[in-house]
Amino acid sequence: MEWVIANMAPLMFGALVLFLLFGYPVAFALAANGIVFGLIGIELGLLTPALFQALPERIFGIMANDTLLAIPFFTFMGLILERSGMAEDLLDTIGQLFGPMRGGLAYAVIFVGALLAATTGVVAASVISMGLISLPIMLRYGYDKRLASGVIAASGTLAQIIPPSLVLIIMADQLGKSVGDMYEGAFVPGLVLTGLYVGYVAILSIVKPASCPALPPEARSLRGLKLLLRVLTTLLPPLVLIFLVLGTIFLGVATPTEGGAMGAAGALILAIARKRLSFKLLKQAMETTAKLSSFVVFILVGSTVFGLVFRGVNGDLWVEHLLLSLPGGQVGFLIVVNLLVFVLAFFLDFFELSFIIVPLLAPVADKLGIDLIWFGVLLAVNMQTSFMHPPFGFALFYLRSVAPPTIKTTDIYWGAIPFVGIQIIMVALIIIFPNIVSYGDDADRAHQQMMHDGTAPPPADLESLMRQQSSQDTDEPKNGDEDKEAADLLKRLQSDSK
Repeated sequence: MEWVIANMAPLMFGALVLFLLFGYPVAFALAANGIVFGLIGIELGLLTPALFQALPERIFGIMANDTLLAIPFFTFMGLILERSGMAEDLLDTIGQLFGPMRGGLAYAVIFVGALLAATTGVVAASVISMGLISLPIMLRYGYDKRLASGVIAASGTLAQIIPPSLVLIIMADQLGKSVGDMYEGAFVPGLVLTGLYVGYVAILSIVKPASCPALPPEARSLRGLKLLLRVLTTLLPPLVLIFLVLGTIFLGVATPTEGGAMGAAGALILAIARKRLSFKLLKQAMETTAKLSSFVVFILVGSTVFGLVFRGVNGDLWVEHLLLSLPGGQVGFLIVVNLLVFVLAFFLDFFELSFIIVPLLAPVADKLGIDLIWFGVLLAVNMQTSFMHPPFGFALFYLRSVAPPTIKTTDIYWGAIPFVGIQIIMVALIIIFPNIVSYGDDADRAHQQMMHDGTAPPPADLESLMRQQSSQDTDEPKNGDEDKEAADLLKRLQSDSK
């Protein structure tokens, strides 16, 4: 029994992994583990029954969390835009624009994926939309099956790292940081990752030009002013919506929840303007939003039960001791954590990783002096690979569900591997060049680091400053006399020297 008491934390974590490997739903696996090990801990005298009295308060705290309100807003916005045909119009227009270039359709898919990511924030919506619309066209014009599949799956996963990403909202909540700062920090890495995808296609178009041919002249129906007008009318509405949502959040005008609400309203206005808003579309979007939001809340409730008992048996201290004793300090910690997340991403999706792993890693990262916004963005880029891992990547499943029979599952898997490699390169770039993740201004970040290190000056006491100033005012005549005496003394010394 003493051995069980001493090793309660690792036993609890091992039991959770076992439950997940057996395929039990994550929310219920987390909650069941928490309750069972809590009862065992009470029976062994390690915990008190009063521990479970804290649960209702924590669950009500989840319900009252304003940050989580952004999830249904952004999900609803993405679903309305996806079903209103915006992706189809964007792909057609940008495909016409890049058509004369080798790899033009692949570039179009990547840029549209980035635009959809910045407006929808939902991976499933992006991958399914582009799989339905662009995959048949790419195959028709002679694109390599693996390249076409990989580009569509990878560009769809940009919705996880480019704001307004749902995973960044959850990451900010779990790290106890501002969603606005997390969005701002992830913006540049998202653009750099998009550029790496474009660079890969560009290299491939030079090395293997037959894999991504240019569109033939007869397929390019729009030219000159017609093409320019189409680009402006198609690109302008989503860009305005992106500014409405992200611009107001970055400028501090709106909170992420308010930005999400404006985005949802803007998506409805765009759907009405396109005459594609119907009661059926609205009902589907609302049902899917309710399901996804409930899914997130249930996992969060389960992780709260697990986290409460895990901390009660000193699990946080066990993890902290395990990770702080790693050789190499910050670098060693980052290497081990990224390898751990990369391996777990084979079996868990980003919601599950965010709720199970991030709360255990964040305190250790904080103790090592790692900026938590930077750490959150790094983990988000790493967890993006969870969508692309063969054989369990969700983006690959989404694409398989809409791909024609001529595309084999192995084609989708082989097409995804180079893009998983690019995502790993992006993780390395963030570690090597940490300034890629930038948010706020330098003064704010320096002050936060000083507060963390305990080197920040104490806050100014206004009352003592006023007393100091008033005492200086009363001393002014005396100080004036002292200055006059000093001047007289200097003159006498000068006359003596002469």
